[in-house]
Amino acid sequence: MGRAVVIGATGQIGRPAVAALARDGWEVTAASRGGGRDEDWPGDVRAVRLDREDDRALESVLGDGCDLVVDMVAFRAHHARQLTRLADRIGSAVVISSVAVYQDDKGRGFDTQSEPDGFPHYPLPLPETQTTVAAGDATYSTAKVAVEQELLAAGERLPATLLRAGAVHGPHCRTPRELYFVKRNLDGRRRRVIAYGGRSRFHPVGVHTLAELIRLAAARPGSRVLNAADAEAPTVVEIAAAVDAVMGADAENVLVDGPPPAPTVGDTPWSVPAPVVCDMSAAERELGYRPVAAYADTLPETIDWITRRLSLGDWREVYPKMYAAYGDLFDYSAEDTWLRTAPQERVTAWEPRAAHR
Repeated sequence: MGRAVVIGATGQIGRPAVAALARDGWEVTAASRGGGRDEDWPGDVRAVRLDREDDRALESVLGDGCDLVVDMVAFRAHHARQLTRLADRIGSAVVISSVAVYQDDKGRGFDTQSEPDGFPHYPLPLPETQTTVAAGDATYSTAKVAVEQELLAAGERLPATLLRAGAVHGPHCRTPRELYFVKRNLDGRRRRVIAYGGRSRFHPVGVHTLAELIRLAAARPGSRVLNAADAEAPTVVEIAAAVDAVMGADAENVLVDGPPPAPTVGDTPWSVPAPVVCDMSAAERELGYRPVAAYADTLPETIDWITRRLSLGDWREVYPKMYAAYGDLFDYSAEDTWLRTAPQERVTAWEPRAAHR
């Protein structure tokens, strides 16, 4: 298949992507800041250190050239320009983007969600033709659009597939949404409050799904954007049930009609007032993609990873990025206070977990 360089190889997505490319016959150089290896990589994968911000270091890793660059950590326009400046050494690229680039027909996107009525209402399912926010460097969303535009502008000079990832899940995640239910089960919490009646849907994508999309895009170079999501978009209640099934837990959902009833109460990392469900037909059509792993089937490895990490200490220290992004997800005192005084008109249902097994 040729020589492939994976930038950000020891991250959550990079690890299975390196393994998938190696199995497909690529000669893989796995580049990361620490230069480490994953135990699942074949022995002929070459691991090297790379500071992504060092242009000369990147040139050195590419050497005389490679057939493929897979970039997990292109967060700013200058990262895209690093690649386009070296287009004469790169056959094609696959770069991870995000569904956060989209805006709805009223100009609402993920950057406006904290404003009154600011959460976007996307078409169902959400296609790649939906408009995006303006390119810029102010936010994660605008910077990802800038990356996309820089790479797409290169055209045939550097064919680049941009994969707009949904809510990524799998081992090695620094902000695992499943932590919300895993830790509650480990702590013996018998009840959990869930906003929006537990019906929220924020389309997940597993690392194995992303690795498969990367593998397929590598074999079919082109300049395009494609959604990257699992075959199904489960509701929050369905995710809770799947986590419980793996852990053998039996908890009760207190489903609240509407938004979280109090600060730090009922606001799961998937809780959104309108569904975000991606259309995967373009990936199926252009890459021949077919689902490789259902969400529930990959949960055991995710839960095992989270559980082992939690054994190392306080969750806020083990997962500092999670704490920074979501605040206190485990304010049990506030939950108990609300449960004692919950106005019944806000409660949709008190659901035993057994009903979902």
